[in-house]
Amino acid sequence: MKVLVDTSVWSLALRKKANRDDAIIKELYELVHEMRVIMIGPIRQEILSGISDIKKYEQLRDRLRSCEDVPLETGHYELASQLFNQCRKQGIQGSRIDFIICAVCMIHNLPVFTLDKDFEKYKKFIEIKLYAARKDIW
Repeated sequence: MKVLVDTSVWSLALRKKANRDDAIIKELYELVHEMRVIMIGPIRQEILSGISDIKKYEQLRDRLRSCEDVPLETGHYELASQLFNQCRKQGIQGSRIDFIICAVCMIHNLPVFTLDKDFEKYKKFIEIKLYAARKDIW
C-alpha cells in the first residue's frame, strides 16, 4: 500500500538534531526504501521552502524526485473544497493544503502519514485513513 507522507513527518526527519532512533523517522525511512511514498506538489514545496543552502536544496530536491508524484487535477480541488465546507459546518477549521491532502487520499484510497493532530479532527467528519508506524518492524 502506498502512503501519502505529510510535511510534518518530513520536517521531523529532516531536522538537524533528528533522533534517528525515533519510530516515525524509522518508518519514513522504510517507506522510502520500499518505494511506497506518495508526494504531491504542495508538500514538495513546503519541504523544499526555506532551504537557503543551494547544495542541500539540490540534494534534497533530487532525493524527493524518487517519490511517486500524484498530479493535482480539478477533481482534487473540487473534493477538497467540499471537505473544507463539510468540516467548517461542524466547526472544524483547517488549511486548504490539509484538505487537498484529504482529497488526494480519498480519491486514490491512500492513508496519510502525519503528525498533525488536525487530521484526527477531520477524520470525525470525513472518511480519511491515517497511517501509523508499524510496531512489529522495530
